[in-house]
Formats: sequence, C-alpha cells, structure tokens
Amino acid sequence: MLCLLCAASPFIRAAAQQPTLEKLWTSDTTLRVPESVYFDAKRNVLYVANIDGAPWGKDGKGFISQLTPDGKITNLKWVEGLSAPKGMGVHGNHLYVADLDAVVVIDIAKGAIVTRHTIDGALNLNDITVSPKGTVYVSDSKRKKVHTFENGKSAELLDSAKSGLKGPNGLLFSQGQLLVLDGGAVNRAEKDNRIAKLVDVTKGTDGIEHVKADEYVVSCWQGEMFYVDLKAGTAIKMLDTQGEKLQTADIGYDAKKRIVYVPTFYGNRVTAYQLKPAK
Repeated sequence: MLCLLCAASPFIRAAAQQPTLEKLWTSDTTLRVPESVYFDAKRNVLYVANIDGAPWGKDGKGFISQLTPDGKITNLKWVEGLSAPKGMGVHGNHLYVADLDAVVVIDIAKGAIVTRHTIDGALNLNDITVSPKGTVYVSDSKRKKVHTFENGKSAELLDSAKSGLKGPNGLLFSQGQLLVLDGGAVNRAEKDNRIAKLVDVTKGTDGIEHVKADEYVVSCWQGEMFYVDLKAGTAIKMLDTQGEKLQTADIGYDAKKRIVYVPTFYGNRVTAYQLKPAK
C-alpha cells in the first residue's frame, strides 16, 4: 500500500497544481450585451461596456455601467451615447473606450464624454490597453490592425501586410511589452511591424489579464477560459460555459484579490470568479 501511495503521489501533486476558477457571484440581467469589464482599482469600481444592439451597429444605443466589486449595479447608464462599446482602459482621470471607428475619452470624475477621436479607416475597433506612460493601444479586428493613440493623435502600429495579423482582438501592455490576441494565440508585438507567436490557445481569443511572472488568464468568446504560461508554452482550460450558452468576452481582473470578472455578452450579466493560480 505504501508503495502504491508513493507511486501515485506525483499525480496527486500534479492535480493539485492545476489552476482553477471558483464562482463567487453573478450580477442581475439588466445589463445589455456586456462585452467588456474593467476593474478600476484606484476607485474600487467596475466599468462595463454594454453594446445594447447589434454587435457592430452604429446606432447610439451603447452605454457604460458602473458596478461595485461584489456585483451590484450602482449606475446602469453611467455614460450614454456610444454605439457598440467594447474594450476599455484607464489612465489618470480618463477612461478610454473602443467604439467602432473611434476612441472615446471619458472624464471619470464627471462621468461625461470629453472627446471622440476617429481613427482613419477604422471599422471594428475592439480592445484597448494603456501603457503606464499613457499610450493607448487599440485593435481593429476587421481591418487587421493595431493603432496607437496619444496626445490627441493616432498612428498605425501593426497591420496584416507585414505582421500577418488575422483579426486582432485582446490587447495587454504587460511588463514592458504589448501582447496581442490573434489567430487563437497569444502574440508579442515586435519591432518593424512584426509579431511573434508565444502560445497557441484556441479560437475566439478575446480578453487577457496578467496574473504573475509569465502567467496570464485568457478568455475566448465562445465560453472558454484558459490559464496561460508564456514561459512553459501551456494553455490550461479552467472554465467552459458553452453548454450553458454563456459567452466569456473581454474580462476584467482584480490583481490584488485575484478575482476575474467575466462579461457574458448575450447572457446580459457579469460573473465573478476566484482565481487559484497554478502552484
């Protein structure tokens, strides 16, 4: 018996090391096609981008909601007047939102739109990330490009002709580098309009958040969540809600408490999960 236990112990340890997600709460369903969640640690609030219409429709129905970190909707239509808002990022007192062909800048203190910067030729702006210095990066999934926006001006950073982008979505500026979700993989933006594939995940890669070192959480729109280790080159599935027809769109993350906030798109709610990383 002792021999059997000793032989089995490596497998027991391996199972214990798997990352997991434990459901904490689910908001009510008054949200309207929530595509993205951003956790503002400084203000201890969740911003949720609601499309409330066609996913790519320029209809003016979109809005941003505010939720408490435990899922209570405190201001359903905190900021209105958007069309199909998706990815968000914060720098200073401003919330940046990707909205079809424009980067919308919101004054957080006032809860009001400051400006809309239209990016020439853009069609399907999807995700946003902001560097510590304030450079905004925004992906255009249909045009297969990534743009920068700073000091009121935008510029093209990556395009499909040189980089080979297939339809970039999730972006994250992390540890001095820009990570790009594209083609079902995590990629890194390189110099001279190039990208380097780091890890294959699966189709529909949507949101990405940093956990520790080279480890990240990646959501895939169809209803899958993965724990990705760039150094090890692995992607471990932690959650699959496809059977429930609940999407897992552009996630938010509380890095201190390790809580992942998942917008369910057509499920019209946000669900929070406690992340227990691999050990």
